[in-house]
Amino acid sequence: MKTARDTWYMVVRQARNLMREPIWIVMMVIQPMVWLILYGQLFKNVTRLGGFGTGSYITFLAPAIVIMNGFFGATWSGMAMINDLEHKVIERFLATPASRVSLVLSQIVRSAITAGLQGIIILIVSIALGVSIRTGALGWIVIVLTGMLWMQETARFNPVDWGVRAAREVVLPGTAWSTVGWYLLFLLLLTVLTTAWATWAFRAYQRTL
Repeated sequence: MKTARDTWYMVVRQARNLMREPIWIVMMVIQPMVWLILYGQLFKNVTRLGGFGTGSYITFLAPAIVIMNGFFGATWSGMAMINDLEHKVIERFLATPASRVSLVLSQIVRSAITAGLQGIIILIVSIALGVSIRTGALGWIVIVLTGMLWMQETARFNPVDWGVRAAREVVLPGTAWSTVGWYLLFLLLLTVLTTAWATWAFRAYQRTL
């Protein structure tokens, strides 16, 4: 309970910092909109080649944008921690009873919430452009959830691809829910592993102080 409370406090603190620089909020919304609208129109006839599972390129593209947006957001989520380290903010928190795990976990939670909100905006715009999520509300949840889980590139197994495939399964005909479930499980396991690694690295840093 204490870890959850401290994590939420840290997330709120980071949200307040973000509100002081609203330009970043605008950028986080504009960039995926450029991808969606520009590429959606530029390649709208490419589905005539076949193999896309749909006649609408935006339907094929939108889930990938949600996942890629979550990926890019996750890769930058550590920058806030680096900024706090440089300005000795973390050292001040270490002098308090705050949970050490929450200092790391809050960065991941904040990144996930941001990715989820961006994903919802992207999906709303996609529907306005003609996208139909065949699996309804459950499909929405899957797409947003896959965008919220932490992902990073690896040489042989690509978690970004796991997310894109899971998200596309729920918008294209013939949804294979077993496939969706496996990819979500893989992403969840990766989230747990990267969180554990980040916590270990932070504790190693703490021992140097």
